[in-house]
Amino acid sequence: MNSTQRKLFWAAAGITSIALTRLLTHKERRFNIDQKVCLVTGGSRGLGLEISRLLVKEGARLAICARDKSELKSAKKDLDELGASYGSEGVYAIPCDITNPEQVTNMFRLIRKRFGAVEVLINNAGVIQIAPAEEMEMQEYEEAMNLHFWAPLRLMEAVLPEMRKKKEGRIVNIASLAGKVIVPHLAPYTASKHALVGLSESLHAEMQKYNIYITTVCPGLMRTGSVRQMIHKGQHEKEHALAEVVSSQPLTPMNAKRAAEAIVTACKHGETSLIIPLQAKVLTAANGIFPGLFADAMGLLNRFLPAPGGIGNEWVRGYESETDLVPAILKSVNEKAARRNNEYNQE
Repeated sequence: MNSTQRKLFWAAAGITSIALTRLLTHKERRFNIDQKVCLVTGGSRGLGLEISRLLVKEGARLAICARDKSELKSAKKDLDELGASYGSEGVYAIPCDITNPEQVTNMFRLIRKRFGAVEVLINNAGVIQIAPAEEMEMQEYEEAMNLHFWAPLRLMEAVLPEMRKKKEGRIVNIASLAGKVIVPHLAPYTASKHALVGLSESLHAEMQKYNIYITTVCPGLMRTGSVRQMIHKGQHEKEHALAEVVSSQPLTPMNAKRAAEAIVTACKHGETSLIIPLQAKVLTAANGIFPGLFADAMGLLNRFLPAPGGIGNEWVRGYESETDLVPAILKSVNEKAARRNNEYNQE
C-alpha cells in the first residue's frame, strides 16, 4: 500500500467511524417534547407560528413572544383552539421586545412562575431589510445584529445555566441560507445571520458534554406570507415586486409547514444543523467549493437588481409597497400564506 492509498484508507476509516457513531447516538439524542417547557420567539406569525402549532400538537407547555400585542392575541387564539383538540393547556403569549434586556428578564420570570425553567428555546424572531448597500445606514446593521445575534445570545445565556444543571436541553437558532452564502441587497441581514451561524455552531460543540444540543437552521426561501412585513428602501416598489415574484414561484420556495416539521424533527434528534430545502443545500455546497466563482455570480446578479434611488434611505413595509407590477395570480399565493400565518397586521 503506497502513501496515497494509506491516506485514502485512513480517511475512509475516519468517515465510517463518524457515521457509525452518529447512527448509534441518534436514538440516545431523541428528545420528547411532551410536557416540556418551550419558548418560541417571534411565535405570533410566519414560521414561528407554524413551529408553535407543531409544538402544541406534541404536547409542549408553550410560551410565545413577540412585540405586537394584537398579533399575539390572534396567535394565542389560533394555538389554544388547536391545543383543545390535543388536550394541551393554554399557550402563554407574552409581549416582549427581545432586544430589550429588561423585557427579556421579565419574560423569563413570568415563564418560570407559570411553567418552570425553559427546556426548549427556539430563537426565531427576525426582520429582513432589503435595499442596495448604498441606501443602508449603520442603524440597519445595528438593528439586524441586535435582533439576530445579541438577542439570541442573551436568551441562550438565560436558559443555559438551568439546562447545564439539569444536563438536558434543546436550542434551535433559526438563521438563514443568507448565513451561509452572500445575498445582494441583504447586507445587514446576511452579516447578522453569518454571525448567528458561527455563534450557534460554536456553542453546539461546547454544550454537547452537558447533553444540550443546539441546532442551527439555515432555510432558503419559504412561503410564509412574510413578504408583507419585509422592510424596503430605495426603489421599494420594484424591490417588493421582486420579492413577491420569487416567493410565489410554485417550485422554488419551501412550504412553511413542511419547513416547521423538519425543524421540530431536527430539534428532537439534536441535529447539529439543518439546511432546507435541497436548493439551499446546493447553493451552500457551491459556495463552499467555489467561493470566488460564487461571489462573482452574485456580483453579476446584483447588476440586474434595482439600483439606488426612489425613496432613498427611508424605509417602508412590504404591504406599503404593493403595485400592479406583480400579476394577481402570484399575489394570491402569498396572500393565502399570509392569511394562514397571521401576517396581515399592518401597524
